[in-house]
Amino acid sequence: MISGRFPRFLVLVAGLLATLPLAAARADAPRARFSNVESYVGAPKLPLTLSMVVAGGGPSDFQTTKLLGVLAGPSTAAEVKKLTGEYGEKDVKSFLDVFDYVVSDALRLVNENHVALPSAPEPSPSDGKALAEALYRAGVSPQGFDVEYMLDNLVSHPIHVQVMLDIDRKFGRYADANYHTVLQTAMTDLKAAYNF
Repeated sequence: MISGRFPRFLVLVAGLLATLPLAAARADAPRARFSNVESYVGAPKLPLTLSMVVAGGGPSDFQTTKLLGVLAGPSTAAEVKKLTGEYGEKDVKSFLDVFDYVVSDALRLVNENHVALPSAPEPSPSDGKALAEALYRAGVSPQGFDVEYMLDNLVSHPIHVQVMLDIDRKFGRYADANYHTVLQTAMTDLKAAYNF
């Protein structure tokens, strides 16, 4: 005689087998370069991208230091000091240089690919807390916050990948990894500071 548990076991096995094609598809999904997070492959959040670029001084005069000043507000000096303590002056300077390059290179690729930026940024580029929160939330993947997921959201996965290749050629792979690592920490620090 078959116990009452056996049919439930069959239902469980059938349910697990039904998920196998989905799991296989997810295994084939592109992954972040510096983590194992699935890449974001949807449409970029261009109003947020525009807000970040404007907060940093605009397309022709973007400076990461300006963006950090908006995002961290009165805590900017303390955040730079913290990052310098964690990563050293050389790596923080490299992070700033690479970030400046990332924005100019991404904007070049956006233009070459005929991607139209929206006319209005969202959120306001002068609202550091709202912008920091929107950027952070753009990086929340199903596996948690990941800076590469955020960058995919800002410019699209293909453009993000091309920018990384361009960073490698111009600065080297170490500088690329360092840029992602320091930015991951900075975004996590902003979340903790604003408690969003």
